[in-house]
Amino acid sequence: MVFRTILVSLAAGITLASCSSEPKVPPVNAEELLNAPMTEIMTALDDGAVTSEALVTAYLTRIEALEAEYDLNVILTLNPDILDAARAVDARRAAGEDVGPLGGVPILVKDNIETADMMPTTAGSLALIENFAAEDAPLIAELKSAGALILGKANLSEWANFRANNSQSGWSGVGGRAKNPHALDRQTCGSSAGSGSSIAAAMGAAAIGTETNGSIICPSNANGIVGFKPTVGVVDQYGIVPISFSQDTAGPMTRTVTDAATMLTYMATDGAGTDYAATLSDTSLAGRRVGVLRFSVNTQPGLAQAFDTALNVLEAEGAELVEITAFTIGTENYGDKSFLVLLAEFKTTLNEYLMHTPPSVKTRTLADLIEFNAANSEAELSVFGQDIFVQSEGTMGISEPGYQEAVADIQRATGPDGIDRLLAEYEVDVLVSPSGPIMPVVNENGPDNWPRWAGAGYLAAVAGYPHLTVPMGFVDGVPLGLSFMSTAGKDADVLSFGYDYERASMMRRDPPLTLTTE
Repeated sequence: MVFRTILVSLAAGITLASCSSEPKVPPVNAEELLNAPMTEIMTALDDGAVTSEALVTAYLTRIEALEAEYDLNVILTLNPDILDAARAVDARRAAGEDVGPLGGVPILVKDNIETADMMPTTAGSLALIENFAAEDAPLIAELKSAGALILGKANLSEWANFRANNSQSGWSGVGGRAKNPHALDRQTCGSSAGSGSSIAAAMGAAAIGTETNGSIICPSNANGIVGFKPTVGVVDQYGIVPISFSQDTAGPMTRTVTDAATMLTYMATDGAGTDYAATLSDTSLAGRRVGVLRFSVNTQPGLAQAFDTALNVLEAEGAELVEITAFTIGTENYGDKSFLVLLAEFKTTLNEYLMHTPPSVKTRTLADLIEFNAANSEAELSVFGQDIFVQSEGTMGISEPGYQEAVADIQRATGPDGIDRLLAEYEVDVLVSPSGPIMPVVNENGPDNWPRWAGAGYLAAVAGYPHLTVPMGFVDGVPLGLSFMSTAGKDADVLSFGYDYERASMMRRDPPLTLTTE
């Protein structure tokens, strides 16, 4: 069973009307803006060159066409009230009212983030198809207060890829497997697969993903877009179906770094009030020392060459490159400890989350979910199992013996003894690496078949530090990203370094929507 609501009927019979007031610039056909940077869309809306209704209608039409032709499985649900909301923004703008900096901009949201629109928050699971939130998650409330419209909910790796050790990235019981528009047989990665694929395929102006360990960065790398995982705490975690309170965060997934910085400005709920877009500079790399995480480069043909080409751009922008050829994680049994932390925090936080879902949700605990999946095994367990669920249920949550020691050890190993030590020891301002491996061909009937990993994003993920990926090229038509990482609170610096590289390299390109690159 696949639960997917593509509300294409909303677009039927809609006239692409313009505001009654005289536009400041000549009108623009909405279809011409669909793949534009979000900031260009903001300008066109503000200038009256296009209406929000026309733009939303064009996105709905594109979603319908791409899903029909390519079966991308990218969008789970579309907002049934989106056109009414767009018309309301247009009317307010025509009347001269302040509609906010994101007024009328249609945004896609990963379907583990609560919105008060008439769309369920499923985390990709059939157990949550009646999970209609009464209020917006704080980050959604912030975006709406800036005028953004929630276009729909994007597919994801079910339960943010924390149900089974041998899972298939981008697959959910609700939506099936999200596909990569650069090559439909290649991995989207996960868990924010639909958010990454939808922005690459121009199905929305921008998207929101979430990350515990790689779930923003990897699908952004795989789909050839920009993804930013902020410092944990910059964006409020409340209203997100949880895995780990020590690592979870939402972040923007966009077509440009400027768009990511703009989104973060209006998503942030930490009270800092930072305008991240205002601090971007195309000379920010000049005179900076950049730590090159050479130890994180794998042996896939073409990956090292693409990375070296990106490093040449950094040098041309005035950066001094410092090679870092080796790194050893500074705690024993790191893998076991990091997994224990996730297992323990998942049970505690998920049970608390489920307890506060509407009465229509019948699975009120992790144990209930395990029973639900077993009872609905054909729909939920046909591709992979739920061994992580079972392992997590077997813990005592955050009361599990060894949990407190484990979380302290892994945060120290990745933070003070990890990223912070590398920054200090090599006297560098930022660390760079590949954002992930070249995406493999999907194993349709089973789990992911990953090559040896590339990149060191686990350091930023576990430490809770900022991490940005920017498109750095292609190998045989498959996208790759360049990662920028630094210490906690350096979000603005990381975004600016990535912006400088992006402006000098300009490596993003529209996906060809081909079946395969082979």
